[in-house]
This record gives sequence, structure tokens and C-alpha cells, in this order.
Amino acid sequence: MQNRNWLGWILCCATLILCTGYTLLRPVQLYRITEGKIHFKSDAPLELIEASSTKLKGLIKTEDQTFAFSVANESFEGFNSALQREHFNENYMESNRYPNCTFSGKIIEPVDFTKNGMYSVRAKGKLSVHGVDVERIIKSTITIKDGEIKVNSSFIVPLQEHNITIPKVVYQKIAEEINVEISATLTPQK
Repeated sequence: MQNRNWLGWILCCATLILCTGYTLLRPVQLYRITEGKIHFKSDAPLELIEASSTKLKGLIKTEDQTFAFSVANESFEGFNSALQREHFNENYMESNRYPNCTFSGKIIEPVDFTKNGMYSVRAKGKLSVHGVDVERIIKSTITIKDGEIKVNSSFIVPLQEHNITIPKVVYQKIAEEINVEISATLTPQK
């Protein structure tokens, strides 16, 4: 009888070790942005302001569908003038104090990252702009083709939610809500 208890205990431990070993040995699949662009547009009554950055960085961990994206504020280009870019960085984004905008969280809908296909998903997480974190759900399209992931999204960022104030002198030149578009290609990290 004692031999069966020991045998059961040994089998239980062996199973646990095998399962744990399999989980630990299974590679975590990380995809990193190899090409990414973020574009914003402020469409106010008296002025249209647009700028883009190709310095978007990010990762998706396919195992648990978590993600993290980041862009440096000072990497945006394409403003109407150098003065406009300076005001963006110094007066509104305060880029010296808050150098990056980030979005990190989890993809809500299940995605099979091993098969080609297109998925309409919601990404839930914290959007950090101007040092203020706001819980957001952002709709996105994920396209998987031949081991590559493409992410496309467009959403609105209300300036007031992130404590970005518009002086009355220029309130007709800067929109209260900024349109943002993101496109990124991610490949497996080696």
C-alpha cells in the first residue's frame, strides 16, 4: 500500500515537472514594430494642423495578447511651420517633461496569430498623453499574413482628458479633439 502512495506521488511530481517544463520551454512569441507611422490632425475653424512620426515603437506578445506602443513627441514632423512645431512641443505636449505618448494593454477579442486572416478587435489599456493616463478602448484592425502582423487604427484624443489647455488667443486654431491614425507592421522578434 505504501509503495502505491509513493508511486502516485512520483507520477504526480513527474507530471507537474513535465507540464511546468513544457510551459517554461515553450517560446514566448513577441512581435516588434519594424515599420510604423502615427499621424495626427487638428481640424479647427481657422487652421488645419497635421504632423506624423515614423518613429512608432511597439510590441505585441501573442501568448496573452498584450501590447505596448510608444512614440516620442519630438519625432513628429510636417507642421505648417517650425514655430508651430515648437509650440506643439513646448506649450502643449511639454515634451521636455513628458517626452512620450504611450498605449499599453490587452487585445480583448481572441486572435489566432498563427493563421492568415483579418480581425476587428478592441484594444483596452492606458493611453498616456501629456503625463495623464486615461483608460481607453480603441478599435483596431489586425491583419495577419505569412507571419507578419499589420495593425491599423484611428481614434480621437480629447485634449481636455489629458490636461492640455488651449489659450483663448488660439482656441479657433487648435481643435479640442485630435484625430489620430496609426499603421504598423510587426514581425517576430529574434
